[in-house]
Amino acid sequence: MSLAFLVLWPAPQAEAIDPVTIAILAPIAIKAAKVAAPYIIRGLANGGKCLLKMGKDVVEILYLPLGMGQAIFLGPWGGLKPGCIKMIKGCIAPGKLVLHTLLFPVMLVGINVNI
Repeated sequence: MSLAFLVLWPAPQAEAIDPVTIAILAPIAIKAAKVAAPYIIRGLANGGKCLLKMGKDVVEILYLPLGMGQAIFLGPWGGLKPGCIKMIKGCIAPGKLVLHTLLFPVMLVGINVNI
């Protein structure tokens, strides 16, 4: 079956662009790039901010074992409450990471979502 598919499917053909066409379209492409540049820069800046948020979320995932150790070993000396707070932050962090991962393509388009 696959052999028949490969034999009957037409082979791709190379298509070259005429150098004259490139020379005609180059000024138009430069104008389009100048118009699109601010939007591209804003999208990259928003994407960078989102990547920083995602990195922060990855670090906050490590709060769960840190908070458990703090609550267990430093509990008698006042470490129970801060340890529980870190455990809660560590449990919330994976959800925040998923949310920021899903918002990353939206922020690359240039929409700034402050979550």
